[in-house]
Amino acid sequence: MSKPITEIDDPRLVKALAHPLRIRILGILEQRSATPKELAEILDVQLENLSYHVRTLRDFGFIKLERRRMVKGAVEHRYGMVARPRITADVWQQLPAMVREALDAASLDQIWDVVTRAATQDKMSRPDSHMARRVARLDEQGFAEMSKVVGETVDKLVEIEKQSAQRLRKHESAEVPTVLVAMLFDAPDDDSADNGGRAAGAAHRSRRRAPANIGK
Repeated sequence: MSKPITEIDDPRLVKALAHPLRIRILGILEQRSATPKELAEILDVQLENLSYHVRTLRDFGFIKLERRRMVKGAVEHRYGMVARPRITADVWQQLPAMVREALDAASLDQIWDVVTRAATQDKMSRPDSHMARRVARLDEQGFAEMSKVVGETVDKLVEIEKQSAQRLRKHESAEVPTVLVAMLFDAPDDDSADNGGRAAGAAHRSRRRAPANIGK
């Protein structure tokens, strides 16, 4: 078994993730542990196929075996996520366009699914939740600086989550299941045209995370 991965700096590891089913498996295991049988039922795929992808994620160090027990004469394996792996900028640049597109598409599918379910379940009504969209005019330096801020913010959020976990273990507060989405990318051409090439933006309270458990 490979060493657990928290930062992906090898393009070969990224290619190992470039499968929609593996991204979806990580999305579930980010929230809770599960057995291959449970994952197969949730994702509506054959157990044999699902088990292959679980083994691949385990062998590459993205997930780990948390518990093994006998259930009705068979050995049950329960897996959990090791950490949210982040793809380094250098590696992302080296990837073939097809691999980048596959990873982006899988992550966006997850985000859309979680946001849709949250909206229909009125999970965005908390007054201090946020939803924001902003189109900005940046040069290369500005984009790099903004990317750095986003990365630092995500790192800070991880620390906040760890501190919350400590308080939860001590039963000092109630758990608030939360989803956070952070995105920064080049604006599509039609969006730029609609905004007349000017900086524009909108931010408002709402109702509201979802993985992407794979960051870059």
